[in-house]
Amino acid sequence: MANSADPVAATLEETARLHAELPNAQRARIADAAAMMAAALKAGRKIIWFGNGGSATQSQHMAGEFVGRFQRERRSLPSISLTENMASVTAIGNDYAFAQIFSRQLEGLAQPGDVAIGLSTSGNSPNVIEALRTAKGLKVQTIGLTGGTGGQMVALCDICICVPSTVTARVQEVHLTIGHLLCALVEDALPAK
Repeated sequence: MANSADPVAATLEETARLHAELPNAQRARIADAAAMMAAALKAGRKIIWFGNGGSATQSQHMAGEFVGRFQRERRSLPSISLTENMASVTAIGNDYAFAQIFSRQLEGLAQPGDVAIGLSTSGNSPNVIEALRTAKGLKVQTIGLTGGTGGQMVALCDICICVPSTVTARVQEVHLTIGHLLCALVEDALPAK
C-alpha cells in the first residue's frame, strides 16, 4: 500500500489503482464475457454462478440482478447461484466431498450452451476448479473471475478475467464492479420487456 501511515487512504488508493488499471488489462475480456452471456440468454440458456465465502455472496448477488433487474425493466433472466441451496451444498459436502459441492449441482442443473461463472480470488479453489472441469465436460461455456495471474482457472475458462492483486478484499471489490459491468452490458444487449 502506498500510504502506510494512513490505512484508510492506503486502502482507498489501492482500490482506485486496481479499478483504474483494470480497463487496460481486461476491458476486452469483460466485453467478451458479456457477449457470451447475452448470446446464451438469447438462445434460452442460463447463467450459473459459484464461489466461496465473499465470492459466494457475490454469486448470489449477481444471480439476483439477472432474475430481478439491474438498471432497467426487462423480463426476468434465468440465472442461479449454486451457493443458494444450503440443503444441496451441505448434503453434497457431507455425502461426497466439499470439492464437489458445485460440480455435483452442475451435473443436475447445467445444459450445453449455459454459461458457468466461477469466482475465486486465488484462482485455485478446489471446488471451483472441479466445477469448471465438470462444466467443460457438459459443454457449458466458462467464465472465471480471479485475482493475481488467475491460478489454475486460466486453463479451464473460455474467458478468465484477472484482477491484478493477491489481496482478497481488493480482488472482491473489483469483482463486484466487474459483476455490475456484466449486468449492465448484458441488459443493454437484450430486448426490453
